[in-house]
Amino acid sequence: MTVPQTGQPGQAAQPGQPASELLRERGAAAWSAAISHPMVAGIGAGTLPHPTFRYYFEQNVLYLEDYARAIALIIGRAPDGAAIGVLTRFLAQIVETELPANHAFLARLGGTAQPGGNTAMTAVTYAYTRHLLDAAGRHDLATGLAAVLPCQWSYGEIATRLAGATPADPVYADWISMFAGDGYDELVRASTSLLDQRTDVADEALMTSLAAVFDRSTRYELAFWDMALAGPGGRPPGAP
Repeated sequence: MTVPQTGQPGQAAQPGQPASELLRERGAAAWSAAISHPMVAGIGAGTLPHPTFRYYFEQNVLYLEDYARAIALIIGRAPDGAAIGVLTRFLAQIVETELPANHAFLARLGGTAQPGGNTAMTAVTYAYTRHLLDAAGRHDLATGLAAVLPCQWSYGEIATRLAGATPADPVYADWISMFAGDGYDELVRASTSLLDQRTDVADEALMTSLAAVFDRSTRYELAFWDMALAGPGGRPPGAP
């Protein structure tokens, strides 16, 4: 799949429009491609081959460890207790819920359930995580949030869309249920609101900078789905 280009950096904000909404609109092509990816469709239909989903988890556990590190770096830039609270809940969702669940899914799919295996990051996983760690470690709070939000936000949207017709396969149904629900949606709203509070949408230079970071993460989300669907051999299931 070809990675769509970024949106128009000069797009003007509507009165009262939150920064997070504007960033998503600027990268609408890549966002739409990520949340409607063929692998996402296969999960929703329950037709994705289990080995493909297992490979996704093998890479995702490596990704999530660095994703958690990026969130931890952002916490260090939080300006007050309220922001610390939101980001700590964000980090707990990864460390206490998603990472254990990913290891459990691996076990159900015939992989290893134990952290610290010998699996190496693919080029996509490595590049994506370096981007996150750089944005969170070298830049301000808003930039760090712009980097990590596309993952959290898009998964919530994917699950909400798929939850309307849950597949019979319990592996896929359980994955969807992890991200579909009021608790996850509330956390996404809190995270995006934190970005909105720290961003002046009238500052076009700032918005252009944040859009570049947000769009890069969104394109990496799309690339990660492409990589997982292609599998370790680089060819999607059924390819000649």
